[in-house]
Amino acid sequence: MKTTGNTILITGGSAGIGLEMAKVFVQQGNNVIITGRDAARLERAKAQLGKVTAIKADVTSADDVEVLTARIQSEFPELNILINNAGRALLHDLAEGKTYDIAVDEMTTNYFSILRLTDKLLPLLKGQKESAIVNVSSVVAYVPSGNLPTYAASKAALHSYTVSLRLALKDTSIKVFELMPPLVNTELSKDIGGAENGIAPSIVAEDVLDALSTDRFEIRTGQTEDVYRLSLANPAEALNVMNPVT
Repeated sequence: MKTTGNTILITGGSAGIGLEMAKVFVQQGNNVIITGRDAARLERAKAQLGKVTAIKADVTSADDVEVLTARIQSEFPELNILINNAGRALLHDLAEGKTYDIAVDEMTTNYFSILRLTDKLLPLLKGQKESAIVNVSSVVAYVPSGNLPTYAASKAALHSYTVSLRLALKDTSIKVFELMPPLVNTELSKDIGGAENGIAPSIVAEDVLDALSTDRFEIRTGQTEDVYRLSLANPAEALNVMNPVT
């Protein structure tokens, strides 16, 4: 699909992968809207990006999503790309038996909030000549990481949903993409070694741009491609790679 002249909504667009995607799409001549929960961080992102619209909104809040979608429908009826990027990752040990509240938190952000916002914006996206939904999942959608168990579960759920959504929308104007980055050097991943071992978020953003231009619907950036192929050939070894013994 075309990668310029679009109107793009990026949730969680004030930092990390979301911010880098916003930079890339602004440079390509797109009209970009970013959302985030932190007003100050949104303003800093807007100052970096230049001509973007920044909207404070928490995608886990039903009220915020109502206000956001009403504003999009009113001010940006030409919206044709939705990037569901906002996410949450929490380290924890299943053996401690303190999983439920963490799982609810992560599933709400990484799964249910995406379904709600997508549902709200589907009519608008269907009305465009060419449109897309990009769901940001993770390498752990394929092979879980033991120290991020419910994060991995939420991304596996998102992967399954995205495949189903792609099938459901195959006869519409909407193309459905899934971004599955490996460990990325962002604030989200700082507690799990992102600063030391993660790839630059700019690499991920450039790969998204390329994938849109070539209709590559599963975007397996960097090491994710290797893990994916290994998971098909040798699932046990893929699990070992994702969970090395220290």
